[in-house]
Amino acid sequence: MLERPRSVPDAPGSYQFKDADGRVIYVGKALSLKQRLSNYFGDPSQLHPRTQQMLERARSVEWIQVRSEVEAIMLEYSLIKEHRPHFNVRLVDDKSYPFIAVTTDETWPRVAIVRGTKRKGTRYFGPYAQTYALRDMLDMLVRSFPVRTCTNTKFARHERLGRPCLLFHIERCSGPCVGEVTPTEYRRLVEDLSRFLDGDTRAVVARLEAGMRQAAAAEEYEKAARFRDQLESARLAGEHQDVVGAADEDFDVMAIAESELDAAVQVLHVRHGRVVGRQGFVLEKVEDLGPADLVARALGQHYAETPLGVPREVLVPAMPAEHEAYAGWLTGRRGSAVVIHVPRRGHKRALIGVAEQNAAEQLVRHRTRRATDLASRARALEELQGHLGLAEAPLRIECYDMSHLQGSDYVGSMVVMEDGLTKRGDYRRFKVTGVAGNDDYGAMEEVLTRRLKRLAESERTDAHGEVTRRRRFAYPPQLLLLDGGKGQLSVGVRVLRALGLAEKVAVAALAKQFEEVFVPGSPDPVRIPRDSDAIYLLQEIRDEAHRFAISYHRELRARRLRPDPLGGVRGLGKARRARLIVEFGSLRALRAASPEDLKGVTWLPDDVAGAVHAKLHPEAPRVLGAPRASARG
Repeated sequence: MLERPRSVPDAPGSYQFKDADGRVIYVGKALSLKQRLSNYFGDPSQLHPRTQQMLERARSVEWIQVRSEVEAIMLEYSLIKEHRPHFNVRLVDDKSYPFIAVTTDETWPRVAIVRGTKRKGTRYFGPYAQTYALRDMLDMLVRSFPVRTCTNTKFARHERLGRPCLLFHIERCSGPCVGEVTPTEYRRLVEDLSRFLDGDTRAVVARLEAGMRQAAAAEEYEKAARFRDQLESARLAGEHQDVVGAADEDFDVMAIAESELDAAVQVLHVRHGRVVGRQGFVLEKVEDLGPADLVARALGQHYAETPLGVPREVLVPAMPAEHEAYAGWLTGRRGSAVVIHVPRRGHKRALIGVAEQNAAEQLVRHRTRRATDLASRARALEELQGHLGLAEAPLRIECYDMSHLQGSDYVGSMVVMEDGLTKRGDYRRFKVTGVAGNDDYGAMEEVLTRRLKRLAESERTDAHGEVTRRRRFAYPPQLLLLDGGKGQLSVGVRVLRALGLAEKVAVAALAKQFEEVFVPGSPDPVRIPRDSDAIYLLQEIRDEAHRFAISYHRELRARRLRPDPLGGVRGLGKARRARLIVEFGSLRALRAASPEDLKGVTWLPDDVAGAVHAKLHPEAPRVLGAPRASARG
């Protein structure tokens, strides 16, 4: 039962509700912690049903006091990102939109289409909706701005060879790998490309036109023709960017379309009056939030890590209550003043309407795609609860499997499902060390003991008798699923009893032969219909555990059987070996290197270079500086 906290400070901060396992289930922020928390302990009938459900699961509440509401916004976001609370608004459609990336931290920057995690030292443009259109635009851009698109490995290889690749010959690259362009000229190409992608096309087009006229006036007609072709490519690429404002306008347009359970957010990025990117994401509404509250959550979700930076103005459909705090937060991130504005008329109001249409279409697509999947997963978990006699639906399932070859390279795998979806970040793999020969039961016991011992040791009881849990053993599973039959089930029961977890964690085994499910206390398998969602879910996680175990087993076996071509070279440790292969681009290139090439590596001692060459070429005459082979066998 959740007790009302005492002596809550009347100050800004963030608060966290925790369940019986010590897991954070909700994170909030407040200008006054005292006033906000008092709202949760009033008449329960006046609270939203989801808030009531959260309070029923909560067993404690904690808070962190800060100096301002801006700091509370930053703290709330970081805590939500760390704990991913079940009752907070969640980003459920994390589609990775493609960006154009320019690696500004490299000596010879390159341009590429990327997805996923953003890194420092790289400038991003976009995101874009269609990858095929983005590739066409990039192809046209490198005709105007021939910046390299090759990988660092390929660049290093052609730099050593002294020959450019095909892209140079077809005028899609300026040839920095062979010195065909100076660093200053190359930097100008990179800057022009970045300005063009940032929407500042007029200055770039004007420079190309001026270059074409000057070349024509000097009767350098081939050079003028190249400028003409670059100018045409730049104009074609610019057609991908819609003009929606004045040339000096930089702003983002945010719009939201919502239903009872979900909300789709669309953000249009306008730079220098042109739409240079569009991004959409879907929020799952597990809180009772109105339009203004949703705007506040969307602002926090989007601008906490946006690779495009923060513009001077953010247009929103409704003004959040803490708009001054959010404006201050965005100002701090930008380094200059940022205005949050609700347009009422004119072209900016029309842009809100366009973004709202996109958001509505995205919400329809999302709900159509998710409806069948969500219903089947919920049905599968409810069926499992009933068939296996569990106290609650198994929201977290851990499945274990073993793999070996005639008792060698024994490994175990653990895969995890939460809410019916695999959670790859929680997967674990184990190298079995305490089992001799072919002993599946012994291997299963070792793996389960190593994993569950951490769970047993992580629990502690506080001064009030509440069980809390240290961070990083994720919360305990409602079901352990073992790949096997009665024997594996007996091992699971024995380990749970030995660790005092038999009353806290349910266990079952799924036999492959007839897809039979065994549970403790019953000699016969549980009858689960072969066409039910429950058996499909069990098969899915069992097959995933099997795949994960086999892939690890193959990796270890290949590592053991594969001869190490550089093994035993004195003075060549793991770090030097990796750096040497990166230096030459590949092991094949390293084999082709001469003794002089190896000794030309400044950080590699000459005697080690000679030893490497001798190791890779045992049939060749001994290289000066290489250690002599021992005369003894």
